[in-house]
Amino acid sequence: MAHDLVIGTYTQRLGHVDGHADGLLSARFDGDAVVDVAVAARVPNPSWVAVAGDGARVYAVEETGPDGGVAAFARGSDGRLQPLGRVSSGGDSPAHLTVHPSGRLLATGTYVGGTVSVFELSGDGSIGERTAFVQHEGRGPDPARQDAPHVHQLVIDPVTGDLVVVDLGLGDVRWYALSESGGLSLRPEATVTVGASGPRHLAFHPDGRHAFLVNELDSTLTLLRRDGDRFEQVASLGTRGPAAENGGNLTAAVRVTGDGRTVLVTNRGDDSIGVFAFDASGSALEFVRAVPVGGRTPRDLVVAPGGDRVLAACQDSDEVVVFAFDAASRTLDRLGASRVPTPVCLAFV
Repeated sequence: MAHDLVIGTYTQRLGHVDGHADGLLSARFDGDAVVDVAVAARVPNPSWVAVAGDGARVYAVEETGPDGGVAAFARGSDGRLQPLGRVSSGGDSPAHLTVHPSGRLLATGTYVGGTVSVFELSGDGSIGERTAFVQHEGRGPDPARQDAPHVHQLVIDPVTGDLVVVDLGLGDVRWYALSESGGLSLRPEATVTVGASGPRHLAFHPDGRHAFLVNELDSTLTLLRRDGDRFEQVASLGTRGPAAENGGNLTAAVRVTGDGRTVLVTNRGDDSIGVFAFDASGSALEFVRAVPVGGRTPRDLVVAPGGDRVLAACQDSDEVVVFAFDAASRTLDRLGASRVPTPVCLAFV
């Protein structure tokens, strides 16, 4: 069965990427390959994408500076995107955004600016008033990569409804109470600090009791377990195996399979997918293997509907690589690659 995709890209040459896509892309996944790739909207550097629950609304950052943007689109039954407007992201180079499960709020964070903004969403999906704005302050222990706040991801806590903000620059993951009207209030007692590890992205386990934090600067995966109104760090494992030397690699994405038994991480530099086994009953995380992607700089990674295919967006080799995934053995077998310019984010509709 075919499934529609929206693909975030880079359109400009920046310090870390030679972007040459033409904007936000639409495509179909036919079970073996990504096909019918087309430009859905000509916007600059739509590097991260969020699809509202009903699939009828699509939101993308515009990773530009000194003031980036967030763009909204209505998605028709034919997959075409109609612009619904754009707002300022409230800082330089927005890197991530997320839509609240209610469909009434959208949050975005800026990497260079170190800011967090929440916006109300109108009934037609357009972006309304900014309801909250937070400027992170400070720095982390790494003088090269943590000289200032760098917000890299936002996600909604499935148990508390808090907005979880991953700040690579500060080395912190912060929990903010999110009100129905879109207000933010920091819960400082809930902050998780991993410092020079450089937290990048976090994924919740289906049970809501566990979460997995991938750290960019030391290529580790940290297991978090809910303890009352906060999370404790249980374990931290290398994303390329215990024998891998530190350095020369930067992690990117972390995903949990639907059954919660497998965690997948992309490694840039090593250009592999780190595969982990997880036993929720004992909070046990185990490295299984690192699988070569066969492409350069894998950024995002998604598990396709049905759970038996995994797609990796290889930013610097202009391709999306498709793997057959066996949940029982946790094996990934490469099926092939589809030509896609500078892919960064993959979102099924």
